[in-house]
Amino acid sequence: MLLFLGTSLTAGLGVDPDSAFPALTQRLLDSAGIPLRAVNAGVSGETSAGALRRFPTLLGDTIGVLVVETGANDGLRGLSPDSTRANIDAIIALARRHDPATTIVLAQMEAPPNMGPRFTADFRGIFPDLARRRRVVLMPFLLEGIGGVDSLNQDDGIHPTEAGHRLVAANVWRIVGPLAVAAARPRTP
Repeated sequence: MLLFLGTSLTAGLGVDPDSAFPALTQRLLDSAGIPLRAVNAGVSGETSAGALRRFPTLLGDTIGVLVVETGANDGLRGLSPDSTRANIDAIIALARRHDPATTIVLAQMEAPPNMGPRFTADFRGIFPDLARRRRVVLMPFLLEGIGGVDSLNQDDGIHPTEAGHRLVAANVWRIVGPLAVAAARPRTP
């Protein structure tokens, strides 16, 4: 399984779920003949604390690749970067305890600039720091090339349109595609 643990960006708020990037990633998996099932575990409005509370309920199946896309709502709400860091760290620890062979990808998120330069820098630093310390794959900013582009975002200026989700899927696939190939190989005992 390729599990996307995320927020409204993953859930596909405002677009048909079949047009959200996890569903588009499933089509890329199918086209490449990679026998993994992409699971969209995105919840709109959820903070990293909510993702941490919910994550244990998602640990039933073998997770070949876990993509952690959380923290954006923490940043929008001005929640403590230390708390966000601790929550994401705990998600990674839970995933590792569940199955040490799971490949974990952490999606870089950004805080809005109106939170001030110190908050923005502290928030931005969470993701590369955790990726380095926990030895997980760091995915560049999920909305790279999409955020701030009016034609690729809904009227709220935050959530991608269908065209935006196609570009998010391409961003995700560059990182996740090769990892999915490796995760789909039979495990040796």
